[in-house]
Amino acid sequence: MRKFLWIVGVMAFPALAQEKKKEDPNTRNDLRYNLNESGTHYFKATFLNQTWLRLNTSNPGTTGLGDPAPQTFDIGLRRTRIQMFGQITDRVFIYTQFGMNNFNKNNGFPAYNTNGTPSNRKIAAFFHDALGEYEVYRKGSVFVRFGGGLTIVGGLSRFSQPSIGTIMTMDVPVFAQATVDQNDQFSRKLSFYSRGQVGRVNYRVDISDPFPIETFGGTPPALGANSVFAQRRHKKQFQGMLIYNIFDTEDNTTPGYMTGTYLGKRKVLNLEVGLISQKNATWQKSGADTVYNAMALWSVAAYLDMPINKEKGTAISSYLGYFSTDYGKGYLRYNGLMNPATGTTQPLPGVEGTQGNAYPMFGTGSVVYAQLGYKLLDNLLGQGTLQPYVSVQHAAYDRLEKDMNLLNVGMNWLMKGHTAKLSLNYENRPIYKAATTTNMLTTNGRRGALIMQYQISI
Repeated sequence: MRKFLWIVGVMAFPALAQEKKKEDPNTRNDLRYNLNESGTHYFKATFLNQTWLRLNTSNPGTTGLGDPAPQTFDIGLRRTRIQMFGQITDRVFIYTQFGMNNFNKNNGFPAYNTNGTPSNRKIAAFFHDALGEYEVYRKGSVFVRFGGGLTIVGGLSRFSQPSIGTIMTMDVPVFAQATVDQNDQFSRKLSFYSRGQVGRVNYRVDISDPFPIETFGGTPPALGANSVFAQRRHKKQFQGMLIYNIFDTEDNTTPGYMTGTYLGKRKVLNLEVGLISQKNATWQKSGADTVYNAMALWSVAAYLDMPINKEKGTAISSYLGYFSTDYGKGYLRYNGLMNPATGTTQPLPGVEGTQGNAYPMFGTGSVVYAQLGYKLLDNLLGQGTLQPYVSVQHAAYDRLEKDMNLLNVGMNWLMKGHTAKLSLNYENRPIYKAATTTNMLTTNGRRGALIMQYQISI
């Protein structure tokens, strides 16, 4: 009998230990392997998938796979990501991220392959990040770390390095990822950096070695009267950001990535300033001469995310930022997120990729961006709650006769916070045509897109 009870006890112990682990809030829902008994050394994996269903009213002249496409409906994977990271020792941290972006039926379509060779829809996933960090100092909440590798750590703004699994709006304001897929790899660069928390100030500074524009996967924009990214005189890029935490400090576990909304779990009010600088970043023709321009981008912003009523679970999240964006004279770049179209019969002078849902996202000038959201009381729907939001991007770019205003209005159904989230968003954007003034564009009406996103993350 004693032997039987001993065997039952041995068999039950792992189950009891597992049950205790499930109740530990630090490891709940984690795909995590502890490297020591306390769990301070660990290795962890996460997964995220964002599926889009979208109905878009196209820009004038849009074609899809060679056919006229005044309106499109598409299904796509906006992001699919796997993170693997861990605190290996008290001072050593490792981080990697692998995944793909903007995967719809047009992925690998020959329109993006101008050299005439066969394309391949299967080439999509790649390493976004691969880096190591060493913590040189820590005392309480104060810490200083150095790191290097392929990383998004940088300057300009929190939306230049967003935690995409926690964003409030349907998507981030991509204009803040200022050089995305021009001289970076989907906003990541090979960098050496330092980041840390000193009192109420969080900082990050880095020096990056930008990628040549020739390797971005298409034909680089031709050298002409308007500035485009240069193919000669390569220089390093410098970035920095300071964040003053008035209330709670933010999560600093993963390098760079900044939370979109804490859904009332923290009381955060930050004042932020950031910058990006690079000599000879762009070039242009001036008569017979080639002129090189420095890229100088900076922003100031305020970010608020806090509970309104902790018992009910209501919370507010907001952001207001001003961006000065100097890429060089005449710089203007169209972009459309996971563009559902492949071509246009009505191209605009001096810009490329104007089909589908594209709009002048980047340019020399200035931008004001604001967003506001409100999380309603917990368990409003029995399973989760709702979070309505609105965002506005007002851009005054030098080559636009009239300023650009981009509006997004949406609602999140937070079934289980950000872990299971269904979002519905309406985007309203301006369209442009050639102006009578040389080198300028002027407004030509507006178009819209209705998007539903299902996000799962763990």
